[in-house]
Amino acid sequence: MDQPILHHYDLSPFGEKVRLAFGHKGLAWRSVETPIWPPRPDTVPLTAGYRRSPVLQIGADVYCDTLLIFRELERRYPEPTLYPGGQTGLAAVLSWWADTTTFIPAASIATSIIGDGVPPEFIEDRIAFMRHDFSKAASLRDLGLNRQRVAAQMTHLADMLRDGRPFLIGDAVSAADLSAYHPLWFVRTHAGEEADRLLPFDPATLAWMERVAALGHGTRSPLGADEALAIARAAEPVALEGVDLDDPSGLKAGDAVAIRSDDANDPIHGILVTADRDEIVIRHENELVGLVHVHFPRFGYSAIPHEAADSLAAEAA
Repeated sequence: MDQPILHHYDLSPFGEKVRLAFGHKGLAWRSVETPIWPPRPDTVPLTAGYRRSPVLQIGADVYCDTLLIFRELERRYPEPTLYPGGQTGLAAVLSWWADTTTFIPAASIATSIIGDGVPPEFIEDRIAFMRHDFSKAASLRDLGLNRQRVAAQMTHLADMLRDGRPFLIGDAVSAADLSAYHPLWFVRTHAGEEADRLLPFDPATLAWMERVAALGHGTRSPLGADEALAIARAAEPVALEGVDLDDPSGLKAGDAVAIRSDDANDPIHGILVTADRDEIVIRHENELVGLVHVHFPRFGYSAIPHEAADSLAAEAA
């Protein structure tokens, strides 16, 4: 079986989620370091233009978004599970809650403290892509709001742990723990003691964070970006079936499509290979990687005809 290859950067909180999943499952994996902000010229050939980080590569299959990365790791390496008790849906919903409600305000608290050291190129990129200003001035302006937002979410975490359970949905770690952990890891890693002053880290939450951190990152070994591209070029994507006849997209295998995320205007173009209840897969080909399949979760992403994406882009311009 091909080793997992993670395209990421060490400061990425979403990368930390996946690294902890590797640790939980005791996996050996290859690490391709990417720039913190685009352009990422060594990753784009694999992803058909998907610009976020991290990305998981296994042979000639490329998995985007941590929700789908977790599901694929679970499929290939089922033990120990990320979904104890079969709680896939509950873990996914809790993960979405943590990722969407906590990350940006937590990151903004961090940049209110360390913002002077954040490169202006990074700030400009995030304004354009995420429509959020992480400059120190903007982060200080909104510090009171963001402290309230994160504190409210931390209250929910504390409530879930109040009965003495070691992890959020019971006795075993789950994908939900890794998702709820990474925003708090990010702010404590960057803001240090100041984070503990600004946010209500109660003893139960801190003990839970220590248990999650103890998972480690598995066995990591470096890999050059050119080597990762060569691995894709030498492999073939996993064979997949076509699109369900009653798929809500109304599309069929072989259609030229664009994949759109719910929270950004960043369409990724390709040829539809399959779409089912869990994922959308497109075919992408170029001389650097040959033929690859790029996978996206259904949750948070939609497939639309290529022409419709062009029209939407023109309207947004």
